[in-house]
Amino acid sequence: MYPLKFEPILKQTLWGGDKIIPFKHLNSDLKGVGESWEISGVENNESVVANGPDKGLTLTDMMKRYREELVGEANYARFGNKFPLLIKFIDAKQDLSIQVHPSDDLAKKRHNSMGKTEMWYVVDADKGAKLRSGFSEQITPKEYKERVFNNTITDVLQEYEIHPGDVFFLPAGRVHSIGAGSFIAEIQQTSDITYRIYDFNRKDANGKTRELHTDLAREAIDYDVLDDYRTKYDAVKDEPVELVACPYFTTSVYDLTEEINCDYSELDSFVIFICMEGSCKLRDNEGNELTVNAGESVLFPATTQDVTITPVGGNVKLLETYV
Repeated sequence: MYPLKFEPILKQTLWGGDKIIPFKHLNSDLKGVGESWEISGVENNESVVANGPDKGLTLTDMMKRYREELVGEANYARFGNKFPLLIKFIDAKQDLSIQVHPSDDLAKKRHNSMGKTEMWYVVDADKGAKLRSGFSEQITPKEYKERVFNNTITDVLQEYEIHPGDVFFLPAGRVHSIGAGSFIAEIQQTSDITYRIYDFNRKDANGKTRELHTDLAREAIDYDVLDDYRTKYDAVKDEPVELVACPYFTTSVYDLTEEINCDYSELDSFVIFICMEGSCKLRDNEGNELTVNAGESVLFPATTQDVTITPVGGNVKLLETYV
C-alpha cells in the first residue's frame, strides 16, 4: 500500500466562514464553508481517494479491500469495515450551538453507533474568539433543564479566549461549543451524533428555531466540574509532543525546522498527518514520497514501517494521529 490523500468534503453551513477555501488553496467560489471533512468513513459522507492506483475509491471501499493492511489487526478486529476516525477543519463565522455527544454505550443503545469523543486544535482565531468547554460550577440535571428553558445555560459553562496552538480534549459527555472567529482542526470518533442543547434562540430564514435535544442531552451529559478544561503542553521544536492519548486516538504535534524520522515498526495502526502550517515532503520505507501543504491531510497505512518528514522552505507544523 501507499500513502493516501483524499478529496475534501466541503460543507456549507449557516454559521460557516471564508477561511477554509484559501487555507486549503482550493479553486472554489463556495461561500459559507463551515467544515471540510478531510478523512471520513461516515455513511453517505465517505472520503474519496485523490491519488495513486486506488484513486476514485471511497474510504469504505479501501477498508473492504485492504482491511488489516490499512488500519492494523487490532483496529480491524475492533471496528470491522468502519474507519474509526473522522478528521475535519471547522471555520465558525458565528457561534455554533451548545452541544454534547453521547458515550459509546449510549450511542450504541440509542443509535446503533459509536459515541463521539473528540479533540480540538486551534489553527487560527480572530481577536477575542472563544470556545466553551465543560461546566464552571456544579449543577444538577434538573437545573440544567431549567437553565436551557430560561436561557441561562451559558452562565454555567467555562469559556476560554483562544489562540493558535491551543488544545482541548472533549470526551463524550462534555458540554461544549465553538465560538465565532474560531478556526480549528477536529479529530474525533467516526460518529455524526450531536445533541443540540441551546442555540441562542436563533431563527432560520423561515422564522423557525432549530430542534433542541434537551432530554436526550440530559442523560448524556457528564456533570463533573474540572478546574481547567484546556490541554496543557510544552511546545518543543523538532520532536513530537504528545497532546492527547485516549482509547480512541493518540495525537501529537510536530513543529519542525529540520528532517525527522518516525519509526512505526511497532505500531499496529494507520497514521494520519494533518498539515497546519508550511510544507513538507513525507517519504516512507518503501520509497513512496509526496508533498503535503498547509490544509492537507495524508493517511499512511498500517503496513508503513517508518516515515521521514522533510520541511520544505522553512518551518512546518503537523498533527500526527493514530488509534
